[in-house]
Amino acid sequence: MNDWQRKSALDWASYVNKLVKVVAVEKHEYEGWVVTVDPVSTSIVLATFLENEEVSISVVMGHAVQEVEILKEEDSEMKQRLSCIFTPEESKAYSPEELEKRKKDLKTWLETNHIPVTEQGKSGRTLCVAGVLTIDPPYGPEECSSSNEIILSRVQGLIQGYLEKQQ
Repeated sequence: MNDWQRKSALDWASYVNKLVKVVAVEKHEYEGWVVTVDPVSTSIVLATFLENEEVSISVVMGHAVQEVEILKEEDSEMKQRLSCIFTPEESKAYSPEELEKRKKDLKTWLETNHIPVTEQGKSGRTLCVAGVLTIDPPYGPEECSSSNEIILSRVQGLIQGYLEKQQ
């Protein structure tokens, strides 16, 4: 087991969103922004941004890591870019105004269909249905969560049907 593998999850988390140089076995070097570190295999997932807005992802296996050097700290823009790498395309495309409109329209539609809905949280971004289900931005079926599987399934079906009518 190498020094990298002996680190704690908090140690690995301190590398996330930072530009690093990884020296691996046989003097292979990798450079990129740390997206995450797998706590089981200790593998490092690196992202490199190419000129044409594409992203190259590479994984350095934990057992091969010999040294990790932080080259640059994160800034808010890079943190945002990194957080969007694995986000589905459809959820990236909404401005705050569009999200507000989607929330308002869905809430109105739910109320029109006699489904009790409230806004929840400090920012009021989350919708709460009947006190047992929440819907987060961008307010699609995938953003629904509830411990009641029956309600979850039915509300997801309703929202899916509503969104299909909107298109």
